[in-house]
Amino acid sequence: MIDILFSHSYFYKFDQKQWNNKTPFPPLGTLYAASYLRKNGYAVSLFDTNLIDNPESVSDKIKTEKPKYFVVYDDGFNYLTKMCLTTMREAAFKMIKIAKALNCKVIVCSSDSTDHYEKYLDNGADFIIQGEGEISLKELIDALTNNQNTSQIKGLVFKNKTEIIKNPKHAVLRDLDVLPMPAWDLVNIKSYKNIWESGGKQFTLNIATTRGCPFKCNWCAKPIYGNRYNSHSPEYITKHIKFLSETYNVNRFWMCDDIFGLKPNWVQNFNFLLKKEQLNISYYIQSRVDLLLKEDTIDALEQSGLEEVWVGAESGSQTILDAMDKETKVEQIYKATKLLKAKKIKVAFFIQFGYLNETKEDINKTIAMIKELVPDNIGISVSYPLPGTKFYDKVKDDLQLKANWTDSDELAMMFKGTFNSKYYKKLHRFVHKEYRKSQGFASLKSIFSTNKTTNWRAIGLLPYYIPTSFLDKITLNTMQNTND
Repeated sequence: MIDILFSHSYFYKFDQKQWNNKTPFPPLGTLYAASYLRKNGYAVSLFDTNLIDNPESVSDKIKTEKPKYFVVYDDGFNYLTKMCLTTMREAAFKMIKIAKALNCKVIVCSSDSTDHYEKYLDNGADFIIQGEGEISLKELIDALTNNQNTSQIKGLVFKNKTEIIKNPKHAVLRDLDVLPMPAWDLVNIKSYKNIWESGGKQFTLNIATTRGCPFKCNWCAKPIYGNRYNSHSPEYITKHIKFLSETYNVNRFWMCDDIFGLKPNWVQNFNFLLKKEQLNISYYIQSRVDLLLKEDTIDALEQSGLEEVWVGAESGSQTILDAMDKETKVEQIYKATKLLKAKKIKVAFFIQFGYLNETKEDINKTIAMIKELVPDNIGISVSYPLPGTKFYDKVKDDLQLKANWTDSDELAMMFKGTFNSKYYKKLHRFVHKEYRKSQGFASLKSIFSTNKTTNWRAIGLLPYYIPTSFLDKITLNTMQNTND
């Protein structure tokens, strides 16, 4: 019999696009919480939903382990959980009802329950924890175990008869190194590795070096870790990497921070410690173009093993970047991309279409930027209103019928933008084809270069992408004129 059965509400198999990618990551935030409670004397276990077929199978786990507490603790480091997909919400509700029927006290900590706590309470949850959850969860479990009053615990939302009580959140953790390493032993690492390898990709594990983000892009929600920025020490992260390398033979990592290496000299010290420990790794990150241009950041990243950086380019239009409160310049996107490529570091763009008041000219500038810079990868989405953001407040009156996507591939416009959902889905396909064309033409040029690798596959696909993108362009022009 255990004290706490941890789970979370993301099911890769319910999100076909992500499942087809064959790159699942363990629920890192959940593993941190489980490790922290275990360090404080509780027997813990994990029902990892990532790779399973249905939420109903939690029943057998509960019947076997007989936990007192069932804790749905989502991975706040995974951007997919911040999207609050409706399929995952419904799966969480099913698990909550099953756990309640089996006499568990149910506690939920997630982005979605932070935004929609009344829905979770109505579906049987006893407590919702808002914000960074480890401290609140420990205090709650301590109080429940000792039959003490829980009503004043910070971070809690709960029902008092018919009234919903919402306590103030705990202050965020400043010294992240007090946290024990995640409870990796609770996860079947081999099952994750098998899926990566079945897709022909090098197995990669996720690590978070920070919590929070100090920047104020007005469409980006931070329901768990907030608008503050706190960092593990380079020593902690190096020790973590050494453990994963020696225990699981993993040497490639996804640094899943919102912003990697923002603290001055952090990357430089990290690079020094990796060399000291003789750890040869590769990793990829998310960052901002303005940060990458500071001092010797790109040099230190390259020396420490950086393989690829995803930057929030968002748009090739300065008008749109300014409207988003992005605080970056288009010219910085160009400069950072060229510097990264010169260091043989792959650069990938997050692109966002559909922001308020976007024009044809704004769209064309973004497409032109992609075609000129030819990043190594692109991820395209449409603007997605997340509760708690200024952007959400601007469009919330349009969200009465639909406020969340079903899965991450839906790409539906949930507010009245310049164009409709059908247009942006066609635009999504068109831009990908234009991007592939640019890759093919760049590869053709590389045939005559002695220091560049030729991508023959990209060249071979040109006969497909050239005519199909031309036809898509005609369709888009027609759809634009219809929208006018």
